Amino acid sequence: MDRAIAKKRTRQEGFTLLEVMIAIVVLTIGLVAILASFAMAVGTTGLVQQDEIARQKATEAFESIFTARATNQITYAQIQNTPNGIFTAGPQPLMGAGPDGLDGTADDGPQPGCPGVYQCVILPGPDGVLGTADDVTMSLSYFTRTITINPVPAVGGGPNPNLRQVIVTVSYATPPGGQRSYTVQGLISPYR
Repeated sequence: MDRAIAKKRTRQEGFTLLEVMIAIVVLTIGLVAILASFAMAVGTTGLVQQDEIARQKATEAFESIFTARATNQITYAQIQNTPNGIFTAGPQPLMGAGPDGLDGTADDGPQPGCPGVYQCVILPGPDGVLGTADDVTMSLSYFTRTITINPVPAVGGGPNPNLRQVIVTVSYATPPGGQRSYTVQGLISPYR
């Protein structure tokens, strides 16, 4: 009987070293997963500004084509890619609109007020106020714009002479070596 009591008293309660190690491993895996998701969120947040610039530049080019047609600055026949029209085919760097005021044409060149030949964006500096001496100028040299103008098929076959598809895509390189793009598309006709 004394032996049974002695065995009972020697039994200890609490966590073993193995249980503690397993708990540490589980917690470490959880913390690493949380840190990885946090890093991904911070990285994605950094791309928001470039996404907004791409959206704005694609929309600007798209709207300038419709405005030029509506104001008779260009004819409907000119709303084509080169060599038949005035819009340069393929990806082009974002440069300032030339004398014609249209983005993506052969006369594009340096934008006034920007260093270099590419368009730039002026951002608020450390004080958070735009238009002060500490503003930051960001070059858009890593952005490209593609304006594609395609004929739309007619119901009976062949191209519809009164309808064209306009696709404007602005792309930019992302730091890990990828590429993101924003596309705007619509149909244009010779009628206002």
